[in-house]
Amino acid sequence: MPSPLVECVPNFSEGRNADTIDALRAAIAAVPGVDLLDVQADASHNRSVFTLVAPPAAALEAAFRAMQVATARIDLTKHQGEHPRMGATDVVPFVPVRDVTMEECAALARRLAERVGKELAIPVFLYAKAAARPERERLPDIRKGEFEAMQGRDLDPDFGPTRVHPTAGAVAIGARPFLVAYNVYLNTQEIAVAKEIAKEIRTSSGGLPGVQASGFIVDGLAQVSMNLLDIDITSPAVVYNAIKIRAEKRGVAVQMSEIVGLIPERALIGAAESALRLSNAADHVLETKIRTAGGMSSAAPTLDGWMDALAGASPTPGGGSAAALAGALAAALVAMVARLTIGRKAYAAVEAEARAVLADAEQLRGELRRLVDEDAAAYEGVSRAYKIPKGDPRRAQAIDDALLAAARPPAEVVRRASRLLALAQTMEQIGNKNAVSDARVAGMLAKTAIDGATENVNVNLAGMSDQARAKTSGIG
Repeated sequence: MPSPLVECVPNFSEGRNADTIDALRAAIAAVPGVDLLDVQADASHNRSVFTLVAPPAAALEAAFRAMQVATARIDLTKHQGEHPRMGATDVVPFVPVRDVTMEECAALARRLAERVGKELAIPVFLYAKAAARPERERLPDIRKGEFEAMQGRDLDPDFGPTRVHPTAGAVAIGARPFLVAYNVYLNTQEIAVAKEIAKEIRTSSGGLPGVQASGFIVDGLAQVSMNLLDIDITSPAVVYNAIKIRAEKRGVAVQMSEIVGLIPERALIGAAESALRLSNAADHVLETKIRTAGGMSSAAPTLDGWMDALAGASPTPGGGSAAALAGALAAALVAMVARLTIGRKAYAAVEAEARAVLADAEQLRGELRRLVDEDAAAYEGVSRAYKIPKGDPRRAQAIDDALLAAARPPAEVVRRASRLLALAQTMEQIGNKNAVSDARVAGMLAKTAIDGATENVNVNLAGMSDQARAKTSGIG
């Protein structure tokens, strides 16, 4: 049975610094169970939008880790961009995707908000379906005046301190239905035209339902920037036509439009139906039919599903993947012990060391999780090489190449698990005494990963016909 799934779309006030965007990406991707679907950075708005899907707990953890990075790396006192903002992490919405209710997403938002307020010392405002007060349902009402207007005055957040963080500002965390960020560019440099059209179409001015809109200059063109709050009521196609009509009345053409982040498939199908005057476009989409028939699935396997695959008759996944998974589990336990140590008065003297261990363990966890899949993919290359006809003169070379490639992932597992073993031993010595057994289990799993991966390296190299090449490969 599929696990519950939520979408999380954190927005960060950074669209220009590639290193910071990469650090945010790495923090999210390192959380097991998280699929980072999309990253869009806009230099003019100086903002990036990340879209991830994950089980609820993993989505919360990924959002928090990314917020840690944003807090450390983004300084709003030096930030300039077209988009309104009040925080380094400006807004974090949770959206129900599968087997999750809106109420559960709101509870998830409150859990993250409480953690952010306590651990990052950032004021948090709950908004949309998670709002604790009716006047805080709309994001523009919370963000009014932005970071600069909030400085130096007392706030009344739902969680966290009453003053903005000196560099990271404040953040809105909430739950909402699918929202589409949609921009339409006009073939003019007059921002007044975009602002006038935005005012005419937005809900608050009596325009279209479920539309938030404003006007900016982006890349030298006037832009009508929108959030479409309910695409089943007001679709992108309806909005586009409304803007086009109003622009043409002013003697201006539409240059282009863009989606920021992701959009539900039905919205694009609806746009096609409108533009082409189709009555049943969804019934004719090839990929939809394939998915329905079960021939295309992008969902990651569950743990039970992966174990079933491991127990099956196929050679992949096999021992190398299992060794990598043992290493990933060791990293997770080391991270747990570190977190149970950090912030405790009794362990204040070792907090800096525990934080360093935590950072290393989380990095290794992500890398070892990746190697679970890389090991299986590499050995599939060996299987293909053995299927080359025996009379083919290229067969021996192809098999040796494949075996050498298959030895590399477990060799990487050995290196990373060796580092993990040292981290586990460190946490056994300095960590929370109530979690000593967990640190010891982490060490045992790390040793298992080392032994299992070493066995896989050796068996792959031993299978090569060119043993001189195997010995000089630097892998064994």
